[in-house]
Amino acid sequence: MSDLSVTVGERDLEAVWTDDAPDTRAALEDALPVAGDAVRWGDELYFDLALDAPPENAREVVPEGAIAYWPAGEKLCLFWGETPASEDGEPRAAAPVTVVALVTETDPLADLEGGARIRLERTDE
Repeated sequence: MSDLSVTVGERDLEAVWTDDAPDTRAALEDALPVAGDAVRWGDELYFDLALDAPPENAREVVPEGAIAYWPAGEKLCLFWGETPASEDGEPRAAAPVTVVALVTETDPLADLEGGARIRLERTDE
């Protein structure tokens, strides 16, 4: 069961909420659906999104498939692999981010070239 539908370019993915950041999650849920033209930074995509959410359990090293909010830059990020800030191959943000959800499968992103339009919306359950 997924909580979110995530479209990256032509790829449709599913994601589940995490329990690490309830206030940030609530702010994102209230904003859904959201979309933006993403910038790519290594195996991370991010786009502009202003949420009323301060850092909450923020960290730089995130799990593969993390959907995270960067409050300082007002960006929503999707990580699926190494970034220029990575050490030992882990997904790593340039600055602390708040993880709110995890994409259930990242393999479809492996051959992504350049940026892409990202859209997040609630799944119809």
